[in-house]
Amino acid sequence: MKKILTGPKSVVKKTAGFLLTATLFASLIPAMASAADRGAWAASTSYAVGDTVTYSGKTYQVVQPHTSLNGWEPPNVPALWKEVQGTVDNQAPTAPTGLKVSGTTTSTSITVAWNPSTDNVGVTGYDIYRDATLVGSVSGSTLTYTNTGLTPNTAYSYTVKAKDAAGNVSAASSALSVTTLPTSGGSDTQAPTAPGNLTATGSTTSSVSLSWSAATDNVGVTQYDVYSNGVLAQSVTGLTATVTGLSADTSYTFTVKAKDAAGNVSPASAAVTARTQPTGSGGGQLPKHIVTGYWQNFVNGAKNLKLSEVPAEYDIIAVSFAEMDRTKPGGVTFGIDPDLSKALGGYSNADLINDIKAKKAQGKKVILSIGGEKGNIDLSSASPNVSNFVSTMSGLITEYGFDGLDVDLEHGFNVPNLTTAVRQIQAKVGSGFVLTMAPQTIDMQNNQTSYIQFYNNVKDITTVINTQFYNSGCMLGRDGKCYSQGTVDFLTALTDLAIQWVSPSQLGIGVPATSSAAGGGYVSASVVNNALNCLATGNSCGSYKPVAKYPDIRGAMTWSINWDGMNGYSFAKTVKPFLNQLP
Repeated sequence: MKKILTGPKSVVKKTAGFLLTATLFASLIPAMASAADRGAWAASTSYAVGDTVTYSGKTYQVVQPHTSLNGWEPPNVPALWKEVQGTVDNQAPTAPTGLKVSGTTTSTSITVAWNPSTDNVGVTGYDIYRDATLVGSVSGSTLTYTNTGLTPNTAYSYTVKAKDAAGNVSAASSALSVTTLPTSGGSDTQAPTAPGNLTATGSTTSSVSLSWSAATDNVGVTQYDVYSNGVLAQSVTGLTATVTGLSADTSYTFTVKAKDAAGNVSPASAAVTARTQPTGSGGGQLPKHIVTGYWQNFVNGAKNLKLSEVPAEYDIIAVSFAEMDRTKPGGVTFGIDPDLSKALGGYSNADLINDIKAKKAQGKKVILSIGGEKGNIDLSSASPNVSNFVSTMSGLITEYGFDGLDVDLEHGFNVPNLTTAVRQIQAKVGSGFVLTMAPQTIDMQNNQTSYIQFYNNVKDITTVINTQFYNSGCMLGRDGKCYSQGTVDFLTALTDLAIQWVSPSQLGIGVPATSSAAGGGYVSASVVNNALNCLATGNSCGSYKPVAKYPDIRGAMTWSINWDGMNGYSFAKTVKPFLNQLP
């Protein structure tokens, strides 16, 4: 997260959010003069433009200077590395998965869709086979195909293969059998399959939020019926729902059934039980679309604020930052920064506690962020580090009344140990626990990064992931093109990329509040609104068009509330009203 600091405190509180830019460019001048063959790729190594390495039998060249981290292997981050021409690529993509009927099947056409394949270099296209005969091809960014000119009331079998630029072809996907509709006098009598992976993603005193994976049907699924304790609660067309009007501190059992246009109903999904929050737990239902902001617990030239002064437009307030306890491995500490306290006329820990309580009474969520230079944590060892982190973080959450925590770790982290720690903290806090994340742009470039692995482990308790779309060089969008920061295309193309791995309902756009708040990537609040509109409705886009509409997109975040205050809170007062208008 970006922090511009002035005066002697800058020696202690470095610009943690500027880590990527610093690691990319701080060593640029000396390294450029010594670009060379560096042998095998290694983590924690500084590379300059022009350096070459070998990885998995291939040669790669640096296109942006950086210090490598685990998860940034050359095939994973083409924004940093390019494969040297002449390198032989003999590795085929993985087989496509999840082949299913998409849309409506007619008497003469069938539309199929599938999940993306992965490749060591990049998938460039997909070939679609009907009964073992090639019937069409699409680009690597297209995951659907409509086969026309078919015979009515006839069964067809489809498979899909992925291919890369070197001509390597994947194994075929699992076969999908689909029957076209009769021309007349016939009817669709086949019910959809049961929805899968039903999960409770959150709860309040009066509601439970749910998500599930899509059902399949020979023609097409048209809606999902959500049942609470065996009674129909609501019907939706997407893969998420929030059941409202529930009693506080009460357990409910939910199932979901799929339905097609002919009225055929699937078997029920596996049941999931969730409990609403107790009255007085401090939990209020967050809106469907939310604004997150970071409150700075230090002085750095931005507006110094008491927490009580944070505008009502902010739904989640991330207090920045808990700091590493250097006397207790894995432990963290927190308290009002002395310089901030002085600047605010003696603002104390007790004052902050009272302000947090008041914000929660207004329905806001206040969480404690771990990140920044001193806020980094050491969870390299399961013992005693994890237990120290759990005990100290839980203690701070209890003492100050925080609703949960934000993960803004930019120096890498141990995924299994952080997963264990956060799970233990969530169990202590209860169902009102709020978990947010703020990965850097590069942390969302593929599905093998630490953040995506961590998200996969805790997606059922994740409120929102706000990608830091700033302090970045050119980064790849879902279409494989490189986009520069500070544009609507950068925000939409890279969000569209991440939606392959993160539910839109848990994904937000993170931007600096002013040009002074970050080293690069600032856009006006109106551009943020355009990006959100493009993602949610398909309107107000730039040159990049998302592959689908995402009306459940969670919202937006800014670094920071303090910097926003320097601009009359333009970000919050522009973005929040727009989010309220989204579907």
